[in-house]
Amino acid sequence: IKSNMFENKEAVETTLSALGEQLQSFGSQPLDILVCGGSALQVLGLVDRATKDIDALAMIERQEQGLAAHRADPFPSILTQAIQKVARDFKLPEKWLNSGPTSAVEFGLPDGILNRAIVKEYGDCLTIRFINRLDQIHFKIFAATDQLGAGQSRHYADLLALQPTAQELKQAARWTMTHDPSEGYKGELKKILIKLGHKDVAEGI
Repeated sequence: IKSNMFENKEAVETTLSALGEQLQSFGSQPLDILVCGGSALQVLGLVDRATKDIDALAMIERQEQGLAAHRADPFPSILTQAIQKVARDFKLPEKWLNSGPTSAVEFGLPDGILNRAIVKEYGDCLTIRFINRLDQIHFKIFAATDQLGAGQSRHYADLLALQPTAQELKQAARWTMTHDPSEGYKGELKKILIKLGHKDVAEGI
């Protein structure tokens, strides 16, 4: 892994495999993490670009009525120890796996996100659920709208690569407005939708 970046799918998966091995060596209970962002795009082959970290959206717990998503901060201490050990071994930033986007859990994740996620096991102690393409569109349109004034953001570039349909954009846009119901946000959201070539969706929200 070069230059403190995850250059490709193999770099992400090698690092997660190492994390799974460390958790096992530390005697960890099995951990289950929902992941979004660039690393999920890489692993699922949706976008081919380097990313600097792996974004933990939520910790997943198996309950009698099914899976439940909880905020990923703070991480369990055994996970933090394993992350730090892998950081030293691979010369990665200390927070190469972090819970940056986890506040979304409180506002509400897109309906069905856990059912759609692509599940991968990295040893006996680590399950990673990578959010799928539709849910990436939800998060990317929110992030791209948030950074609209900053010019061409990587989130907007990712959105273009995901080639969302009008129906997908409508669903995603409505979800983002539950996170930020302000008129200011709605105006910026409309600009992004028009920029993406979906004036019809912009007029319908």
